[in-house]
Amino acid sequence: MTIDRDSLNLPNLVSSIRILIAPLLIYLAIQQQEFWYIVVLLFSGFTDVLDGFLARTLNQITKLGSHLDSWGDFTIYTTMALCAWILWPQIVLQEIVFFSMILASIGLPVLVGLIKFKSLTSYHTWSVKIAVALTFLGYILLFTGITEWPFRLAAMVALYAGIEEILITLIMSHERMDVRSVWAASKYEHKDKASSKG
Repeated sequence: MTIDRDSLNLPNLVSSIRILIAPLLIYLAIQQQEFWYIVVLLFSGFTDVLDGFLARTLNQITKLGSHLDSWGDFTIYTTMALCAWILWPQIVLQEIVFFSMILASIGLPVLVGLIKFKSLTSYHTWSVKIAVALTFLGYILLFTGITEWPFRLAAMVALYAGIEEILITLIMSHERMDVRSVWAASKYEHKDKASSKG
């Protein structure tokens, strides 16, 4: 992917910071620094909200930015899974079914997208946005010992979001960014077929 001058902007810098936070999170987990791990994780969640807000506010939405956001999400959420196992293995085993559902909802859509389009898809569906917010909140509440039910709810929503992303990939004949739902994917595909016939 080529990087043009428009892609070198503040929202993309914030997304890049989120990716670069992952090694710090792993280091803190290995050092058993639970408090600072949670603090840095909360900061990474803030950057996830901030990059999208800045991109829309500054009108700096780019293809690279969309991909960086997806790469950042994938990096942070796989890092969260690894760090949870390092810091709280007993809780992970206790919640293994819901943990596995979330991991599958992250990994399988990526795998299907790589197989079909040879790249990491960047749909940013509404269901994924909701699932990410719930998962992040549920993760914090679970691993700080407050309550487990939001994490379990997040797993259900994440599973639906993952299935929807897979369906979008199967429906689309070519890669497209920012497809908000499977219904939108069907509309795009129908429109593309109609224009190709015309």
